[in-house]
Parts: sequence; structure tokens; C-alpha cells
Amino acid sequence: MTEQQRIALAEGIGTLILVVGGPGTAVLATGAFSMPSVGTLGVAIAFGLSLLCAAYAIGSISGFHINPAVTAGLWAMGKTKGPDVPWYVGGQVVGGILGAAIIFLIANSHTGFSAKDSGFASNGYGAHSPGGFKLPAVIIAEIAFTAIFVFVIASTSRKSMSPGMTGVAVGLMLTLIHLISIPVDNTSVNPARSLATAIFQHTWALKQLWAFILFPLVGGLLGALLWRSLVPADDA
Repeated sequence: MTEQQRIALAEGIGTLILVVGGPGTAVLATGAFSMPSVGTLGVAIAFGLSLLCAAYAIGSISGFHINPAVTAGLWAMGKTKGPDVPWYVGGQVVGGILGAAIIFLIANSHTGFSAKDSGFASNGYGAHSPGGFKLPAVIIAEIAFTAIFVFVIASTSRKSMSPGMTGVAVGLMLTLIHLISIPVDNTSVNPARSLATAIFQHTWALKQLWAFILFPLVGGLLGALLWRSLVPADDA
């Protein structure tokens, strides 16, 4: 197996873990099946824990991007080689879809479940925003929070930082972002995660998916720009 193939496989596994843990919690543990709901706090923690576990599982292989916006940001910072980018993104997309498929198969075995009607933890705005937020609010949230997320990832991976703490810091940051923005649009900051759930919702989520691909990517590049303007090159 080549280095690029290992990257793709690792990123696929990591993104699968994130989607099973994050959207999986939102679909299966928020009261849809007559069970007590873990609520927004539980879903936010699930996303953070999933990323933390994935970080330590695959970090030594691929650096645990598990997010096209992170890959774009790290490429812009010069931390990821251009020829490796398609392997990162390809692995992330496939892994995310497989993770969503696992959740769909589990949920769909329950009588009365409908990914279309439930929303399947998809990201949305307007009528499909949990809090009724419109597109301008979603644009601001996705750009700002993805930029902050990528900035924190770059900060914790700098030469002067202890690499052992990266997973903890990044996992906590993702938890915080979800606590803030789940009411806005179910929180994307990750095009692979958004694509994975939208495929199984397959109606309005696919129509609104463009926003959750474009604006996280813009935010990832903005976070990279902020990082490069702040941190000395010898500590990047």
C-alpha cells in the first residue's frame, strides 16, 4: 500500500468514526425512538469525543484531518502536499458516507423511521434550521466557526506545542462549536459530514448542501490565512 493509499484509508476510517459518533448520536439518541434524549449537550459531546478518539487512532498516519475544510486549510498553510489533497478528501467523503450508511441501516430497521422526515441530522437553513435561522446567519456561522476550528488545529500542531495534547484541544473545540451552532444549522464545519447525511435525507438536504460545502471551505482557508499572518514561520 502506498503512502497516499494509507492516507485515504486512515481518513476514511477517521471520518466514519466521526459520522457514526456525531450524527449517529443525533439520529439515534435524541428522542426519535421513544427514548430519553441526550439533547444538544449530548450531541455536542459526542462529536467532540468522536474526533478525539479518531485523532489518536489515525493521527500518526494521516494527521487526522477527517474534514475537507481542514485539509484545504492545512494545504494553504503548506502543511499538506497538493498531490495528497485528493486522497485526503476522497477518503473523507467515502468514510463519511459509509458511516452514515451504518446509522441509516440501524435506524431504518425501526418501524416508522424515515430519514426523509426526520432530517437524518442533516444541516439546513430557513425552515430546516433547528432554530429557524436564515441563510445569512448560516454563512456567518460556518465561515467563522470553521476558521476558528482550523486556527486551533494549526495552533495545537505547531512545533512548540506538545503533540500529545492535540486531540484533546481539537475535540474540545469541536464540542464548543457544536454547543454554539447546533441551533443555527445543526453544525457542519465539515463538508464530508454534511454530504454524508444529506445523501440519506435525499430531498431538501441535498438542495441546501452547497452552503455546507462552500462556506466551511471558505472558513478553512480564512483560518489558514489568519494563522500564517500570526505565527512565525520557524514555529509553524
